[in-house]
Amino acid sequence: MDDIYVWITSVGAVVMASIAMIIRLRATKKPVSVKKIIIPPFAMSTGFLMFLYEPARPAFLQVIEAVTVGMIFSILLIKTSKFEIRGQEIYLKRSKAFAFILIGLLLIRIIFKLLIGDTINVEELAGMFFLLAYGMILPWRISMFVNYRKIEKDLEKHVKANAVSMQP
Repeated sequence: MDDIYVWITSVGAVVMASIAMIIRLRATKKPVSVKKIIIPPFAMSTGFLMFLYEPARPAFLQVIEAVTVGMIFSILLIKTSKFEIRGQEIYLKRSKAFAFILIGLLLIRIIFKLLIGDTINVEELAGMFFLLAYGMILPWRISMFVNYRKIEKDLEKHVKANAVSMQP
């Protein structure tokens, strides 16, 4: 029965990764906003409700491991998330590396699940992968927010400079 869960959740992970790639590609076509940067971690935080169900609670050491691995993986996302100014708006630059990173992370997740899926129950493993994902998205989005604010200030200076130079 656990093998079925492993396959079902692996297929679910592939579907979610595909959706994430599509959303990321579409995001490069629209201007970025603070709201678009900070909403995902808040929306994802509802996943912490899974820990009300006791079998989904990993041990303290597993929590530390999952969050640490997530933070390490976030470095890849931080390095590939760059902003650019187009006209008077800020856009996320399209990164070819993002899709490869996401696929690589997905493969690592599936391999981990296959390797340790028999030694850790499915619910606890789900909790660990959630913590890994949250440990990855939170530093990434904080970094995006900080970089966005820097570029936003540069854009404001640029707009003010252009406004002053256009005055008679």
